[in-house]
Amino acid sequence: MIRQKRGFLIIILVLVLSMLLAGCANGGELQKSVEDEAVTISYWHTMSEPEMEQLDKVVAIFEAENPNIKVETLNVPYDEFRRKLITSMAGGTAPDLIRSDIIWVSEFAYMGALAKLDEVMPDFETYKDAVFPGPLSTNFFNGHYYGFPLNTNTRVLVYNMQMFEAAGVEAPPATMEEFLSVCEKIKTLGDDKYCFADGGTYAWAVNPWIWSFGGDVTDEDITVASGYLNGSDTKAAYDYLKELVDLGYMHPGILGGGVDTWGSFGNNEIAMLLEGPWFTAFYDGTLGTDYGYAPMPAGPGGSISVVGGEDIVMFQQSQHKEEAAEFIRFMLSEETQITMAEGGLIPVIKSALDTEYIKNHEYFGYFLEQLETAKARTPHPNWTKMEDIYNLAGAEYLTNEKSFEDAFNAAAEAIDELLILPE
Repeated sequence: MIRQKRGFLIIILVLVLSMLLAGCANGGELQKSVEDEAVTISYWHTMSEPEMEQLDKVVAIFEAENPNIKVETLNVPYDEFRRKLITSMAGGTAPDLIRSDIIWVSEFAYMGALAKLDEVMPDFETYKDAVFPGPLSTNFFNGHYYGFPLNTNTRVLVYNMQMFEAAGVEAPPATMEEFLSVCEKIKTLGDDKYCFADGGTYAWAVNPWIWSFGGDVTDEDITVASGYLNGSDTKAAYDYLKELVDLGYMHPGILGGGVDTWGSFGNNEIAMLLEGPWFTAFYDGTLGTDYGYAPMPAGPGGSISVVGGEDIVMFQQSQHKEEAAEFIRFMLSEETQITMAEGGLIPVIKSALDTEYIKNHEYFGYFLEQLETAKARTPHPNWTKMEDIYNLAGAEYLTNEKSFEDAFNAAAEAIDELLILPE
């Protein structure tokens, strides 16, 4: 009887061990199954080496937090990127996501290549409210948002402290009136000294003046330029720039003659520039003049500068839109934005202003403050052609080749035609 009980116990033990071993085997198979079912999304970009170092860090964190999603990144040289994207779209092999130049978004959206994020992401409004409105606007086209800002930049006033001190200027100008007053003092330093310089009459240079005077290139819905580009507020901006040129306050390089703005600034020949965050990285250690940052001088329209940077967009061809959307959310998190900022990229989320990293940063704060009011160049598929038109009109007016009315009425009419897109 005892032997029978022992035999029975041995049989039970064997069965239990078999079940445990089977469970372990199944667990291994289950783990392997999870790994096999992981989705891979592709992300193309044009990042610099310091930026890519930070990207590798955040991708590793994302994959650790989302083991079912793998991110395959590809760095493409900027001058090859657009062509490569168009080729991939034609072949049905477009990436899931890219970091796009802001000027490409409306063009690709018009082509039908991009997914409408305000339809793909149920929580779109949450992230829309979290980012700066200027950078966000570069993603809006024909009633929908096709992306989010990923990193941004703008231009702020950079002033030459040594020239200011020599001319008896105590502080950077806060208004357009103060700007003229400062220029008058700077000119006393000599005919070869200039108050301000820029490289031409293209949008990056003139739009901050147009907007700060209350003017614009088109209406808010981007349907018409007439009444805006040739309107009274825009004219006031160009009249102001013309006054700077005529009085010798503005370096003649804005008329197309060319000017080494940074070199002339460092040689104490130019007192003020509008520059982006890259100025410090290049300037420090190469030129010796002390300088400071200040907002764009305010006019009737406020203190408004121009938005630059890149957006993150999703291609309509993506077979993994949910996973791609999750990566977008991650890239817009405060932790990720600050990590990328350590590689030199200015964050796009408003909450970044309150982080210790930004508060203690040498110069990011100036740009983030300006971004609260900065605007984007007109997000339209024909933007490049539009810019060429009023670039020429501005040069014609500032050089007295044409009156404002003759130059800008024709420009507005030509842009009106470009704003009409075939269905």
